[in-house]
Parts: sequence; structure tokens; C-alpha cells
Amino acid sequence: MERESTDNSHDMLKSDVVIGAIAGEDARQAVDNEHNLSFLEALKLYPAAAGWSIFFSLGIIMTAFDPQLLGNLYATPAFQRDFGYLYDGSYIVSAPWQTGLSMGNPIGQVVGALFAAYPMEWYGRKKTFGVCVILTAGFIFIQFFARSLPVLLVGELLGGLVLGTYATIAPTYASEVCPVALRGVLTSYVNLCFVIGQLIANGVIAGTSKLDSHWAYSAPFAAQWIWPLVILIGWPFAPESPWWLARKGRLIDAEASLRRLASEKVDIKPTLAMIVETDRLEQELEAGTTYWDCFKKVNIRRTEIAVGVYCIQVISGTYLVGYATYFFEQAGLPVNKAFHMSIGFLALGFVGTLLSWVLLVRFGRRKIYNTGLTLLMVLLLIIGILDCVPGYKSKPGVIWAQSSLMLVWNFCYDFSVGPVCFVILCEVSATKVRSKTIAFATAVQALLGIVMTVAIPYLINPDQADLRGKIGFFFGGLSALGLAWSYFRIPETRGRTYEELDIMFSRGVRTRQFKDYHVD
Repeated sequence: MERESTDNSHDMLKSDVVIGAIAGEDARQAVDNEHNLSFLEALKLYPAAAGWSIFFSLGIIMTAFDPQLLGNLYATPAFQRDFGYLYDGSYIVSAPWQTGLSMGNPIGQVVGALFAAYPMEWYGRKKTFGVCVILTAGFIFIQFFARSLPVLLVGELLGGLVLGTYATIAPTYASEVCPVALRGVLTSYVNLCFVIGQLIANGVIAGTSKLDSHWAYSAPFAAQWIWPLVILIGWPFAPESPWWLARKGRLIDAEASLRRLASEKVDIKPTLAMIVETDRLEQELEAGTTYWDCFKKVNIRRTEIAVGVYCIQVISGTYLVGYATYFFEQAGLPVNKAFHMSIGFLALGFVGTLLSWVLLVRFGRRKIYNTGLTLLMVLLLIIGILDCVPGYKSKPGVIWAQSSLMLVWNFCYDFSVGPVCFVILCEVSATKVRSKTIAFATAVQALLGIVMTVAIPYLINPDQADLRGKIGFFFGGLSALGLAWSYFRIPETRGRTYEELDIMFSRGVRTRQFKDYHVD
């Protein structure tokens, strides 16, 4: 009996080794498949993955619409009259109230982003997304019926709590349903949704700003209900992230999710094996699933890079986008020209993000990011220099040149720092703590955004510092600091599977060696 028991144990052990070897072969096959896929081939084989990734990113449109709407309302005559005070012959909303209202969204993002990681880990990406959309629809009522600054502030704070979750949910989901060949484009699509939300907000305000009643600002708030309606119609049919399902031990559900995300031609068994193998590797590396695990030795470098690329968005001037119309007004453009210029400003951003997709397929993330940040720094410094021209306000040519350079700045931002940030953010995060790494980076970025939200009205308001274009010196200098950090710290992650990245970070591969490093 003892011999038989020993033989059975030996056979079981031998069987486990064989199964492990087969799983390893499947995982290696999946890695090879990922490396051999071109962008167009991947799009043909994984159309559903692309479609659902785009669907989950619709929440970002709402995240971008609200602060952009608020920034433009400061330049809307009816809003200025109903919520502002008379200053030097015209109505303005005071800088303290501009700061308070604009802080609602970033403060909400800090709390919302950090909180979102928990239900995403407990209940999954899909359920968390659905509940957040329902809450957003409810909080829009407060903004719509607000007729005083305190009530509007409450609406912005509560709305911001939920809007902050989408910046965590969307890139996490996109990075977990797409093959490597699609990952760059579909995670950068998050940035396009930011631009779309801002562009729609500007278009809506441009149409309603001429109204002389409360509908000049109530109608734009009501327009936000369109997105929850669209999302809730499609939400029940969305597949859950196969990575989340596999980590929960629900391998049958993970396999079913992978089948829904891929075409019938794809053998999803190797992909599932790669997911399981990557999860096993991270367990060996002691990569846990808590916020504290983001700061352990195995992950601290990855967390630093994720936070850094996201914060550079802020210090390179992205919060000026929300004040575009107001900036153009303060620069000296008439109100109608300022609104038209702000729409062109965001339209160029839209085109820039589309260009980033071409660049991401052809070039590395590191090269695009650093080149773009260099251009942003130079443009901002030129804008600041133009503001020092004697008799600036009496020279329309200088005003138009300055405003045009802001358009070029937004184009450069949206083919580089804007979209590539989300690609790097998703790729450097370990899979077990991806939602928490993205949530933490979002929260830190939002905290820095709060600082900018406080500072910008005081820097550009005519009753405060009245810097106008000289604000280019401020953001240009910060961009230079960001460029110095990014050159030495951002590695090249293009074309790498998550397992390869786990191995490279665990081995401490140097930043500039990532591109050509060979993983055994």
C-alpha cells in the first residue's frame, strides 16, 4: 500500500510537471503570436476587443466634458452675470470662486480614482463601470438645477468623485483586453476621448453662449446626460476583463471572455496560458495586489514612471486647455473670436491624437514622448517671449501669433505627451497592481491639478497677476524639468508582453537598454 501510494504521488507530481510544461509551451506560443502580429492583422483578429475598449473609454468623454464646460462658462456673458460681479465695466466670476468650482473635478478625481481600485478588484471592471455611470447621471441633476455658486460647487464635487473613476477604469480595461499590437493605439484612445469631450463642450458652449437666459449654462449641463444613456444601453453586453477573471480563479469565465474578444480564427488557449503564467511569475516576484505593493522594491520603479508621465501632463500645461477660451479673451481677442479659436484649438488636438496612432505603430513610446515634450517646452517659452513685446496689446499681429502658437502647442501635446502617457502608464504597471498603480498615478496627477487649478486663475485673471502669455515662462520652465526626468527614467516598452516587462523590471534593466534587451 505504501509503495502504491508513493507511486501515485510520483505519478501525480510527474503529471503536474507535464501540465506545467504544456502550459509553459502555450504561454511561449502566445508570446510569439503577440510579437508576430501587425497592427492590421491584430485588428482583424480582435475586432471585439477594439470595440469594447473604445466603449469603456466613453466614460473619459464625460470626465473631460465637465471641467472644459466649466472653464468656458467663465467666458459666457449669462454665466458671468448670474454668478459673477461687476468689475471695471463688465461681469467676471471672482478668482476664488473660479478656483473653488474648478477644484471640484480634480478633488473628486483624487478620491474617486483611489476608491475605484477597490471595487474594480472586488467586483470587476464591468460592474464598477456600470455603477459609476448611474451615479454620474444622478449628480448631473445638481449641476443642471444650480442657480448659486455654493450649489454648483456641491454638484462639481460630487460629480468629480465619480468622474475620477473613469480615468482609472478605461486605461485598465483597454490594456487588459487587447493584444500587444493594438495596446498602444487603444490605450492612447483614452486621450482622444479627453479631446472629444473637450471639443464637444466647446462646441456646445459656442452655440449656447449667445443665449441671454439661464439656458446658456443649463443646456450644456443637460447635454451630459447623453453619455450615460448611450453607455447604459450597451453595458449589459460588455465582457469582463479576462485578466481579472483569471486572477480570481475563474478560468472558464476568462476563457469565455477571451472568445468574445477575439474572432473565431484565434486559438485563445495560448493567450489564457500566458495570462496564468504572467500571474504566476508576479506571485514569484511577490507582486501583491494592495496599494502598499505598488511601493515594494519589485514595483517602486514602475510606480515612479507611471506617476511621472501622468504628472508631466500637468506641468507641461494641459490645464490651460480648460481655460483656452478665457486665455484667448485675456490675450486680447473678441469674445466670438476667442470661442472660435478654442474650437480650432481642440480640433487640432483631435488631429494630433490621430497622428499619434500612426507614430505609435512606427516609433517607440520613449522617442515620441521626449520629442513632443521638447516641442512643448520651446513653444511655451516663445509664447512667453511674445508677451514681452513692447505695446503688446496694441499689436494684433502679436496677439494672433501668440494664440496660433497655443494651437500648435495643443497639436504637439496631443500627438505626444497626451496620448503616449496612457500607453506608458498601462505598460509599466504590473498586472496584479495595474488598477491601483493607475489609480495612484491618477490621484497624484489630480493633486497636482488642484495646485494648478488654484494657481491659474490668479496667474491670468485681470484683477490678479494678469500674466496673459507670460504664463508660457512658468509652464515652459516646468516642462524643462519634466524633460530632464523623462530622458533618464522612461524606458522603451513598445512590443513587449507584460511577462517580458515583469522580467526586465525585476532584472533592473537600465532605461536606455530596454529597447534592445533580449529576454530569454
